Amino acid sequence: MAIEIHVPVLGESVTEATVGKWFKAVGDAVAVDEPICELETDKVALEVNATASGALKEIAVQEGDTVEVGALLAIIDETAHGKTAPTATAEKQPEASPSPKASDEKPKAASPVGGVRASAAKIAADKAVDLSKITGTGPDGVVTKADVLNFLDHGASPLPVAASPAPQEENIPTEEIVPMTRLRRTIARRLKDAQNTAAMLTTYNEVDMSAVIALRNQYKEMFEKKHGSKLGFMSFFVKACVQALKEIPEVNAEVRDDTIVYKNYYHVGIAASTPAGLVVPIVRDCQDRSFSEIEKEIVRLGGRARDGKLGMDEMQGGTFTISNGGIFGSLLSSPILNAPQSGILGMHAIKERVMVEKGQMVIKPMMYLALSYDHRVVDGKGAVTFLVRVKECLEDPQRLVLDL
Repeated sequence: MAIEIHVPVLGESVTEATVGKWFKAVGDAVAVDEPICELETDKVALEVNATASGALKEIAVQEGDTVEVGALLAIIDETAHGKTAPTATAEKQPEASPSPKASDEKPKAASPVGGVRASAAKIAADKAVDLSKITGTGPDGVVTKADVLNFLDHGASPLPVAASPAPQEENIPTEEIVPMTRLRRTIARRLKDAQNTAAMLTTYNEVDMSAVIALRNQYKEMFEKKHGSKLGFMSFFVKACVQALKEIPEVNAEVRDDTIVYKNYYHVGIAASTPAGLVVPIVRDCQDRSFSEIEKEIVRLGGRARDGKLGMDEMQGGTFTISNGGIFGSLLSSPILNAPQSGILGMHAIKERVMVEKGQMVIKPMMYLALSYDHRVVDGKGAVTFLVRVKECLEDPQRLVLDL
């Protein structure tokens, strides 16, 4: 029996996608729920799984094609067995040593226990990456494309090609032209639209992180033992922002046509950098969540973001955003609004600085804060007051416990 695979519903307001990669070829054996291709939308990349076991009989669209929701992607023949696709290890390792040179030109593909996805193996082969050094984050430890890209992005060096001569300088291209992914194009468009549409301003302040650091150091082991999650900085910032948003509701609002929509719920987006680009998964109903619940949700969403597994529902409906450039070493920046939201808080690196306190010079762990806001909704007084409230909550974190 022929089983048709169609483009799934992609989420609210998303009607089309780009075929990013086929993991299977015509004639390959497929198992139910096994990924057969990857789709890129303007919000996220997602894998399409087989709905039946059998052999891939037909591929209806090619990599790079734009497809609409409901379009035919492929046909699976349930009655056929198909050929078993070679594993990433067998596919990328050299055959029976034709020569030492040929062997050196292939990456070491001794895969982890969970195996390697075809897309990951292809990138590893192109970049000469040793797959045995990569820990897979996919199901059952499978090495995913995101794992390989993460490995490359964090300073890992490709394996040397001992037998290959050093490239001549004149053969090195001076430019490399790479098409933007649909996700990258959307990020660019949305950021530019935010600048063109909103009356965006940024106000700055600084916060003494001594109290938060002391509180974390005092309770982090007890917290992790009880809740099974680490006590990070982000939960303090989320809680502090919720407190400030309750007092300055216009920062939690949005412009909709000729109206201002005030929201009495607090869905905080946490910006996350991934190999595919910047994404902002949403921690919902932060006003009702404990510190541990916020920390666990941030870890869960961050893992899904790195694996390219975020669903549309996990990225829509945010009312306010927090971006932490400090993890990359940023000392001060002006974040761009995540439209249609009216406010975004920028966190930065914690640096010890000499401060004057009661006439004495003391060394304090300080962080610069930046609030970018839509001046169509938020007045300067409200923006400054919001940032002061965040500062007060962080410098006296007991306020967060007492809801003050």
